[in-house]
Amino acid sequence: MSKEMETALNGVNYAAIDIGSNAVRLLIKHLEETKDGVKFSKVLLLRVPLRLGFDVFSKNKISDKKAKNMVRLMKSYSYLMKIYDVKDYRACATSAMRDSKNGQEIIKRVAKESGIQIEIIDGQEEAKIVYNNHVESMEDRKGNYMYVDVGGGSTEINLLSRGQLVCSRSYNIGTVRILNDAVKEGEWDRLKNDMAELAQSYPGINIIGSGGNINKLYRMIEKKDKKRARMTVVSLQELHNELKQYTVAERMQKFNLKPDRADVIVPAGDIFLTIADIIKATYIYVPVIGLADGVIDGIYLRNKWKALNNEV
Repeated sequence: MSKEMETALNGVNYAAIDIGSNAVRLLIKHLEETKDGVKFSKVLLLRVPLRLGFDVFSKNKISDKKAKNMVRLMKSYSYLMKIYDVKDYRACATSAMRDSKNGQEIIKRVAKESGIQIEIIDGQEEAKIVYNNHVESMEDRKGNYMYVDVGGGSTEINLLSRGQLVCSRSYNIGTVRILNDAVKEGEWDRLKNDMAELAQSYPGINIIGSGGNINKLYRMIEKKDKKRARMTVVSLQELHNELKQYTVAERMQKFNLKPDRADVIVPAGDIFLTIADIIKATYIYVPVIGLADGVIDGIYLRNKWKALNNEV
């Protein structure tokens, strides 16, 4: 590798913007290539609960107020990326923007006023981005694992067997959709039937959980295996039963939860536990890495490929 290429790849900042149905996140990571491999370190993580899904799943469009706030937020993120000298970025919008009638209109407005180009990605691509982020961490796990990423608008699953990706699926079942009573019964049936079929073909599946809610639930559970970053399904069920007893306000007070977490955390538990029950999972692993991390991995690989081609 030439010195020019090393300079291009070492000591750079990359950013990912994850525009979800509940929150919009900006993640900036510093990347360095060393003789031992690539070193990733988090520089900045911001999460703003725009809650776009509450508009989309009830009115099929994003309101003027939230559209304005979206533009304001993208302008802020654009300035922050400049301040942190971000070399490259990718902004991905998922379920809410996919379903919104005025999604494309807002994307054009954001591009014009902030310079940020937003891509709407489908559920399959979302699932694959999240999966690719965990390839390295899965190498030492030879069993059957179901990667479950629960968002506000959709749930993405990836089945891994002996470290290989078997299938990726996406379902329009998410926490914000559930709160808005906007999940079609047929979608639940599709999820349950698929899980039952996969469980029959791949016995002994455990879950790898992703998303803000499972991260929070993991932190809230006292009895867990911190060394392996996992909790039992039984312990999650116990906590879930307790959370369901309280109102949103009571959950905020008793468990010190933010308003935009206190409401969605129960439907998230419902989704994880429904899947865990069908596939007879014993454990849920929680590596605390999500879509934004996968996006940055993709940016790094894209830039590395460009550098290699330029050298040739």
